[in-house]
Amino acid sequence: MKVLYITNLLPVPHNLSRGIFITNRLKTMQSFNMDFDVYGIISKDSFGIKLLKKILSIPSVNSTDSFYEVDGIKYKYASFSRSLGDVFNSRVLKKNNQIKDSKEVAEDLFDKIRGNEFDIIHAHGMFSPPAGLVAKLLSERLNIPYVVTCHGSDINLLMENAKELYIDVLGNADKVIFVSNALLNKAKSLSYSGTNAVVIPNGIDPKIFKPLDKEKIKRELGLSKKVVGFVGNLVFIKRADKFPEIFENIASTQEVEFLVVGDGELRENIEKECQKRNLNVKFVGRVSQDKVPYYMNAMDVMILPSRNEGFGAVVIEAQACGVPVVGSSNGGIPEAIGDGGITVEEGEDFEKRFAEAVINILENPIDSNYLREKALEYSWENVVKKEVEVYEKVLKK
Repeated sequence: MKVLYITNLLPVPHNLSRGIFITNRLKTMQSFNMDFDVYGIISKDSFGIKLLKKILSIPSVNSTDSFYEVDGIKYKYASFSRSLGDVFNSRVLKKNNQIKDSKEVAEDLFDKIRGNEFDIIHAHGMFSPPAGLVAKLLSERLNIPYVVTCHGSDINLLMENAKELYIDVLGNADKVIFVSNALLNKAKSLSYSGTNAVVIPNGIDPKIFKPLDKEKIKRELGLSKKVVGFVGNLVFIKRADKFPEIFENIASTQEVEFLVVGDGELRENIEKECQKRNLNVKFVGRVSQDKVPYYMNAMDVMILPSRNEGFGAVVIEAQACGVPVVGSSNGGIPEAIGDGGITVEEGEDFEKRFAEAVINILENPIDSNYLREKALEYSWENVVKKEVEVYEKVLKK
């Protein structure tokens, strides 16, 4: 079996962890002796956009390159042209270029794979331009089936404004994989039938995410008390703007330190607000995926108060390190947490109730061995095995 992967989510030189769950999935796929090519969708920017990015110090992918390799996975490129006018139409006039851009990507990709034979297409993401639509266009041209995986924001944030396109792409797919039941239900609420859906979450590498010497790591980081931590992007959708309030509520009754691993547009404001409140918070910035378990193991509780989340693989990663999680009730977070922590319902006094849940875990720890065993169910080996079974069923139709 040979699979053609198309993805909106791919690593780039300035962010190797981007789309890490695609890279890890494909690394595991190699151990199943699966043959595949993977193409990431990138923009071929005009001189005007390149100049603007340079002025604004915005990094970009070099569209003249043919591929980018990470951990032995070669991401080849399929591109579409983008001008300042296209950006203006999209961002300011809210004109949708998705169909035009997808057709251009599909044409570029068709030329690049000419002479290769694939059995099935698997698209990851329905972002702009949607990998799923590119897969549909190629499926029709090559007369082979296609599968789409939806990961979170593509359904939670984007589907409502492009329902007709989404329903067409998802409805005609041979199978649609959702990373959580919550994400599937969200798509159904937006008129997707769900008849061709299956739920397979993203996975973890238990060889990387594992318990380490907590006290030793705390000493190395200069931490001496109970530690409440966060791993992720410091952005609004993660409710990072409310960290100072949540931290202050916890610190009002507990001798505790805070560890924030990640970066984002809200970091500077969060740091200033935490300083104003005299909170003991250590910010370490963004770290590589292989360093994340080191910091997770310093935590006694990890938090994920997101306003929305496709699944929350970071929850499983923390549990694999023996760390319980307190999360919001949004998206797939409750499914990920299960009985390995506490889920806090949205509503009035959310930040106060969230802090109380963290305190509850600090005072009533969950057995780390139990958390580890729970997380092992989500190994990449188990996840990829389920995806291969989806391919086999589709090809038997």
